[in-house]
Amino acid sequence: MRRDPAPLPANETEADTRPAGDAPAAANAERDPYLTLLGERIRSLRASRGMSRKDLARGAGVSERYLANLETGTGNASVLLLRQVARALDVPLPVVLAEVDGLNGEQATEFAQMVQWLAQLPAGDLARVREACRHALAPAESGDARHRRIALIGLRGAGKSTLGRALAAARDVPFVELNTVIEQEAGASLSEIHSLYGQAAYRRYEMRALERTLREHDRLVLATPGSLVSEPATFNLLLSQCYTIWVRTSPEEHMARVVAQGDMRPMEGNREAMADLRRILQARAPLYDRADISIDTSGQDAATSLQQLRAQL
Repeated sequence: MRRDPAPLPANETEADTRPAGDAPAAANAERDPYLTLLGERIRSLRASRGMSRKDLARGAGVSERYLANLETGTGNASVLLLRQVARALDVPLPVVLAEVDGLNGEQATEFAQMVQWLAQLPAGDLARVREACRHALAPAESGDARHRRIALIGLRGAGKSTLGRALAAARDVPFVELNTVIEQEAGASLSEIHSLYGQAAYRRYEMRALERTLREHDRLVLATPGSLVSEPATFNLLLSQCYTIWVRTSPEEHMARVVAQGDMRPMEGNREAMADLRRILQARAPLYDRADISIDTSGQDAATSLQQLRAQL
Protein backbone atom coordinates (compact mmCIF):
# COMPACT_ATOMS: atom_id res chain seq x y z
CA MET A 1 0.00 0.00 0.00
CA ARG A 2 1.31 3.42 -0.91
CA ARG A 3 1.97 5.50 2.19
CA ASP A 4 1.12 9.17 2.12
CA PRO A 5 4.00 11.49 3.02
CA ALA A 6 4.06 12.49 6.67
CA PRO A 7 3.20 16.15 7.26
CA LEU A 8 5.92 18.63 7.97
CA PRO A 9 6.36 19.69 11.61
CA ALA A 10 4.41 22.71 12.77
CA ASN A 11 5.92 26.02 11.71
CA GLU A 12 8.39 24.22 9.41
CA THR A 13 8.57 24.41 5.64
CA GLU A 14 10.90 22.93 3.08
CA ALA A 15 11.70 26.45 2.03
CA ASP A 16 13.87 26.62 5.15
CA THR A 17 16.30 24.27 3.42
CA ARG A 18 16.47 25.90 -0.02
CA PRO A 19 19.32 28.15 -1.08
CA ALA A 20 18.47 31.80 -0.64
CA GLY A 21 17.87 33.86 -3.76
CA ASP A 22 18.39 32.55 -7.26
CA ALA A 23 19.08 28.79 -7.25
CA PRO A 24 22.00 28.78 -9.75
CA ALA A 25 23.73 31.62 -7.94
CA ALA A 26 23.37 29.84 -4.62
CA ALA A 27 24.69 26.60 -6.07
CA ASN A 28 27.87 28.37 -7.15
CA ALA A 29 28.36 29.98 -3.76
CA GLU A 30 30.89 28.54 -1.37
CA ARG A 31 29.29 25.72 0.57
CA ASP A 32 29.61 25.26 4.29
CA PRO A 33 31.94 22.26 4.89
CA TYR A 34 29.67 20.80 7.56
CA LEU A 35 26.60 20.93 5.33
CA THR A 36 28.59 19.25 2.56
CA LEU A 37 29.63 16.42 4.90
CA LEU A 38 26.08 16.18 6.20
CA GLY A 39 24.73 15.77 2.68
CA GLU A 40 27.34 13.18 1.77
CA ARG A 41 26.53 11.21 4.92
CA ILE A 42 22.80 11.17 4.15
CA ARG A 43 23.48 10.12 0.58
CA SER A 44 25.77 7.31 1.77
CA LEU A 45 23.28 6.08 4.36
CA ARG A 46 20.54 6.12 1.73
CA ALA A 47 22.72 4.16 -0.70
CA SER A 48 23.70 1.60 1.94
CA ARG A 49 20.00 0.87 2.50
CA GLY A 50 19.30 0.58 -1.22
CA MET A 51 16.89 3.51 -1.14
CA SER A 52 16.34 5.82 -4.06
CA ARG A 53 16.02 9.54 -3.45
CA LYS A 54 12.34 9.19 -4.21
CA ASP A 55 11.98 6.40 -1.61
CA LEU A 56 13.66 8.44 1.10
CA ALA A 57 11.71 11.59 0.27
CA ARG A 58 8.44 9.69 0.48
CA GLY A 59 9.41 7.98 3.74
CA ALA A 60 10.51 11.23 5.35
CA GLY A 61 7.51 13.19 4.10
CA VAL A 62 9.61 15.73 2.17
CA SER A 63 9.98 16.60 -1.49
CA GLU A 64 12.72 15.24 -3.72
CA ARG A 65 13.86 18.82 -4.32
CA TYR A 66 14.34 19.31 -0.61
CA LEU A 67 16.32 16.06 -0.36
CA ALA A 68 18.45 16.99 -3.38
CA ASN A 69 19.36 20.32 -1.76
CA LEU A 70 20.19 18.52 1.46
CA GLU A 71 22.40 15.90 -0.17
CA THR A 72 24.35 18.46 -2.20
CA GLY A 73 25.00 20.62 0.85
CA THR A 74 23.03 23.60 -0.46
CA GLY A 75 20.16 23.33 2.00
CA ASN A 76 20.39 24.37 5.65
CA ALA A 77 17.90 21.99 7.25
CA SER A 78 16.14 22.34 10.58
CA VAL A 79 16.61 19.69 13.24
CA LEU A 80 12.96 18.64 13.03
CA LEU A 81 13.22 17.93 9.32
CA LEU A 82 16.52 16.09 9.78
CA ARG A 83 14.83 13.95 12.42
CA GLN A 84 12.23 12.91 9.82
CA VAL A 85 15.02 11.96 7.42
CA ALA A 86 16.83 9.99 10.14
CA ARG A 87 13.66 8.09 10.99
CA ALA A 88 13.11 7.22 7.34
CA LEU A 89 16.72 5.97 7.18
CA ASP A 90 16.11 4.02 10.41
CA VAL A 91 19.17 5.48 12.14
CA PRO A 92 19.49 7.59 15.30
CA LEU A 93 19.62 11.33 14.65
CA PRO A 94 23.17 11.60 16.14
CA VAL A 95 24.41 9.37 13.32
CA VAL A 96 23.15 11.89 10.77
CA LEU A 97 24.41 14.92 12.68
CA ALA A 98 27.78 13.50 13.82
CA GLU A 99 30.48 16.10 13.14
CA VAL A 100 33.17 13.55 12.29
CA ASP A 101 35.25 14.17 9.18
CA GLY A 102 35.23 11.29 6.72
CA LEU A 103 32.23 9.52 8.26
CA ASN A 104 30.81 8.36 4.95
CA GLY A 105 29.83 5.16 3.22
CA GLU A 106 30.70 2.02 5.13
CA GLN A 107 31.92 3.98 8.17
CA ALA A 108 28.61 5.81 8.49
CA THR A 109 26.75 2.50 8.34
CA GLU A 110 28.98 0.92 10.98
CA PHE A 111 28.63 3.98 13.20
CA ALA A 112 24.85 3.79 12.89
CA GLN A 113 24.87 0.12 13.84
CA MET A 114 27.07 0.79 16.87
CA VAL A 115 24.86 3.63 18.13
CA GLN A 116 21.73 1.51 17.74
CA TRP A 117 23.38 -1.40 19.52
CA LEU A 118 24.64 0.75 22.39
CA ALA A 119 21.21 2.33 22.82
CA GLN A 120 19.72 -1.11 23.51
CA LEU A 121 22.25 -2.14 26.17
CA PRO A 122 21.31 -2.23 29.86
CA ALA A 123 23.04 0.39 32.00
CA GLY A 124 25.47 -2.13 33.53
CA ASP A 125 26.58 -3.47 30.16
CA LEU A 126 26.92 0.05 28.78
CA ALA A 127 29.25 0.97 31.65
CA ARG A 128 31.47 -2.05 30.88
CA VAL A 129 31.60 -1.16 27.19
CA ARG A 130 32.54 2.42 28.08
CA GLU A 131 35.41 1.27 30.27
CA ALA A 132 36.63 -1.16 27.62
CA CYS A 133 36.66 1.67 25.06
CA ARG A 134 38.45 3.98 27.47
CA HIS A 135 41.25 1.47 28.03
CA ALA A 136 41.47 0.59 24.33
CA LEU A 137 41.69 4.22 23.19
CA ALA A 138 43.79 5.61 26.03
CA PRO A 139 47.34 6.74 25.21
CA ALA A 140 49.89 4.02 25.92
CA GLU A 141 50.69 4.35 29.60
CA SER A 142 51.79 1.52 31.84
CA GLY A 143 50.05 0.77 35.11
CA ASP A 144 53.18 1.73 37.03
CA ALA A 145 53.29 5.10 35.25
CA ARG A 146 49.67 5.80 36.18
CA HIS A 147 50.37 4.95 39.82
CA ARG A 148 53.12 7.57 39.91
CA ARG A 149 50.46 10.22 39.32
CA ILE A 150 47.68 10.24 41.92
CA ALA A 151 44.61 12.38 41.14
CA LEU A 152 41.91 13.14 43.70
CA ILE A 153 38.39 13.79 42.41
CA GLY A 154 35.24 14.68 44.29
CA LEU A 155 33.05 17.56 45.30
CA ARG A 156 34.41 20.59 47.11
CA GLY A 157 34.63 20.01 50.86
CA ALA A 158 35.38 16.28 50.64
CA GLY A 159 38.94 16.83 51.83
CA LYS A 160 40.90 16.60 48.58
CA SER A 161 43.36 19.38 49.42
CA THR A 162 44.00 18.29 53.01
CA LEU A 163 44.34 14.63 52.12
CA GLY A 164 46.31 15.43 48.96
CA ARG A 165 48.94 17.49 50.76
CA ALA A 166 49.39 14.78 53.39
CA LEU A 167 49.64 12.02 50.78
CA ALA A 168 52.14 14.00 48.69
CA ALA A 169 54.33 14.58 51.76
CA ALA A 170 54.19 10.90 52.66
CA ARG A 171 55.18 9.89 49.11
CA ASP A 172 57.71 12.73 48.77
CA VAL A 173 56.18 14.01 45.53
CA PRO A 174 54.81 17.45 44.54
CA PHE A 175 51.25 18.40 45.44
CA VAL A 176 49.39 20.39 42.77
CA GLU A 177 46.02 22.12 42.94
CA LEU A 178 44.66 22.15 39.39
CA ASN A 179 42.64 25.28 40.21
CA THR A 180 45.91 27.14 40.74
CA VAL A 181 47.26 26.00 37.37
CA ILE A 182 44.00 27.04 35.68
CA GLU A 183 44.38 30.56 37.11
CA GLN A 184 48.00 30.66 35.90
CA GLU A 185 46.94 29.60 32.40
CA ALA A 186 44.21 32.24 32.25
CA GLY A 187 46.00 35.02 34.11
CA ALA A 188 42.82 35.54 36.09
CA SER A 189 41.03 34.14 39.13
CA LEU A 190 38.43 31.40 38.74
CA SER A 191 35.59 33.82 39.42
CA GLU A 192 36.97 36.26 36.83
CA ILE A 193 37.27 33.48 34.24
CA HIS A 194 33.62 32.58 34.68
CA SER A 195 32.33 36.15 34.79
CA LEU A 196 34.49 37.55 31.97
CA TYR A 197 34.86 34.62 29.59
CA GLY A 198 32.13 32.12 30.45
CA GLN A 199 31.89 28.40 31.06
CA ALA A 200 33.24 27.31 27.68
CA ALA A 201 36.43 29.31 28.15
CA TYR A 202 36.86 27.91 31.66
CA ARG A 203 36.68 24.36 30.26
CA ARG A 204 39.38 25.18 27.71
CA TYR A 205 41.67 26.56 30.42
CA GLU A 206 40.95 23.50 32.55
CA MET A 207 42.05 21.15 29.77
CA ARG A 208 45.18 23.20 29.07
CA ALA A 209 46.04 23.23 32.76
CA LEU A 210 45.70 19.46 33.00
CA GLU A 211 47.79 18.89 29.87
CA ARG A 212 50.47 21.23 31.21
CA THR A 213 50.48 19.52 34.60
CA LEU A 214 50.86 16.08 33.03
CA ARG A 215 53.74 17.31 30.85
CA GLU A 216 55.60 18.83 33.79
CA HIS A 217 55.12 16.04 36.34
CA ASP A 218 55.63 12.31 35.99
CA ARG A 219 55.11 11.97 39.75
CA LEU A 220 52.63 14.02 41.81
CA VAL A 221 49.44 14.15 43.81
CA LEU A 222 46.82 16.26 42.03
CA ALA A 223 43.66 17.77 43.51
CA THR A 224 41.10 18.48 40.80
CA PRO A 225 38.01 20.75 40.63
CA GLY A 226 34.77 19.02 41.55
CA SER A 227 33.19 19.67 38.15
CA LEU A 228 36.08 18.33 36.04
CA VAL A 229 34.31 14.99 35.70
CA SER A 230 31.51 16.72 33.78
CA GLU A 231 33.79 17.41 30.80
CA PRO A 232 34.29 14.04 29.03
CA ALA A 233 37.53 14.80 27.16
CA THR A 234 39.26 16.27 30.21
CA PHE A 235 38.06 13.51 32.53
CA ASN A 236 39.08 10.76 30.11
CA LEU A 237 42.55 12.27 29.86
CA LEU A 238 42.81 12.29 33.64
CA LEU A 239 41.64 8.68 33.91
CA SER A 240 44.12 7.50 31.29
CA GLN A 241 47.13 9.26 32.78
CA CYS A 242 46.51 9.17 36.55
CA TYR A 243 45.49 6.71 39.22
CA THR A 244 42.26 8.33 40.39
CA ILE A 245 40.73 8.39 43.85
CA TRP A 246 37.21 9.55 44.65
CA VAL A 247 37.35 11.42 47.95
CA ARG A 248 33.81 11.36 49.28
CA THR A 249 31.85 12.37 52.35
CA SER A 250 28.26 13.04 53.36
CA PRO A 251 26.40 16.09 52.00
CA GLU A 252 26.24 17.53 55.53
CA GLU A 253 30.03 17.33 55.94
CA HIS A 254 30.59 18.75 52.46
CA MET A 255 28.61 21.83 53.43
CA ALA A 256 30.02 22.14 56.95
CA ARG A 257 33.64 21.97 55.76
CA VAL A 258 33.12 24.60 53.06
CA VAL A 259 31.47 26.96 55.55
CA ALA A 260 34.19 26.23 58.13
CA GLN A 261 36.74 27.42 55.58
CA GLY A 262 34.98 30.80 55.64
CA ASP A 263 33.15 30.39 52.34
CA MET A 264 29.52 31.35 52.93
CA ARG A 265 28.55 31.44 49.25
CA PRO A 266 26.75 28.09 49.25
CA MET A 267 24.33 29.35 51.91
CA GLU A 268 23.86 32.99 51.00
CA GLY A 269 20.34 33.66 49.71
CA ASN A 270 19.76 29.99 48.95
CA ARG A 271 17.37 28.12 51.19
CA GLU A 272 17.67 25.11 48.91
CA ALA A 273 21.46 24.90 49.21
CA MET A 274 21.50 21.47 50.83
CA ALA A 275 18.93 20.09 48.39
CA ASP A 276 21.00 21.47 45.48
CA LEU A 277 24.12 19.84 46.92
CA ARG A 278 22.38 16.48 47.17
CA ARG A 279 21.21 16.73 43.56
CA ILE A 280 24.74 17.54 42.37
CA LEU A 281 26.18 14.61 44.28
CA GLN A 282 23.53 12.27 42.90
CA ALA A 283 24.10 13.43 39.32
CA ARG A 284 27.89 13.18 39.52
CA ALA A 285 28.12 9.96 41.51
CA PRO A 286 28.26 7.72 38.38
CA LEU A 287 31.12 9.86 37.07
CA TYR A 288 33.04 9.93 40.33
CA ASP A 289 32.53 6.18 40.55
CA ARG A 290 34.77 5.72 37.51
CA ALA A 291 37.75 6.35 39.78
CA ASP A 292 40.11 3.46 40.49
CA ILE A 293 39.29 3.51 44.20
CA SER A 294 37.32 5.66 46.63
CA ILE A 295 37.71 6.72 50.26
CA ASP A 296 34.99 8.03 52.56
CA THR A 297 36.29 10.75 54.89
CA SER A 298 33.01 11.16 56.81
CA GLY A 299 33.62 11.60 60.55
CA GLN A 300 37.38 11.10 60.21
CA ASP A 301 40.33 13.36 60.81
CA ALA A 302 43.02 13.80 58.18
CA ALA A 303 45.45 11.37 59.82
CA THR A 304 42.93 8.54 59.90
CA SER A 305 41.86 9.16 56.29
CA LEU A 306 45.49 9.20 55.17
CA GLN A 307 46.19 5.92 56.96
CA GLN A 308 43.22 4.25 55.27
CA LEU A 309 44.15 5.63 51.88
CA ARG A 310 47.76 4.46 52.11
CA ALA A 311 46.52 1.02 53.09
CA GLN A 312 44.39 0.91 49.91
CA LEU A 313 47.25 2.13 47.75
